[in-house]
Amino acid sequence: MDRKLVVNAPLAIAHGHRVEVSEHVDELTGESVILSVIDLDTRIRYRRPEEQRERVSRWLGRVVDCTVTIGVGHGTRTVLTVDIDGDGRGATSARTALHGADAAVDAAKAEADRWGGGDRVPEPEPERFW
Repeated sequence: MDRKLVVNAPLAIAHGHRVEVSEHVDELTGESVILSVIDLDTRIRYRRPEEQRERVSRWLGRVVDCTVTIGVGHGTRTVLTVDIDGDGRGATSARTALHGADAAVDAAKAEADRWGGGDRVPEPEPERFW
């Protein structure tokens, strides 16, 4: 499952790097505030200067896409797409899994046809000569 993170800071994290994200969800507004992002491959830590809050959730993922937008009016903004499962392939892995499942079904059908299957009428026995 992919998740988009929008941070008002320049976080240049390369595609495929594993990250640990710490965030706090405000119970009143339901809004998620990202407290820190740690690039586990380079050990670079990006964090807010404020103190850690009580209810902090941490999760791991792998960066699928990183876009840093440099702006004059609003400052620098980073949009990270992170695959929470961490395999780095996102929706591609689901497509590959379905393709593999279809191939397995076809192989099972071919094997059942080869062995005769349970729905075929048995061939009559040939006449025996003594």
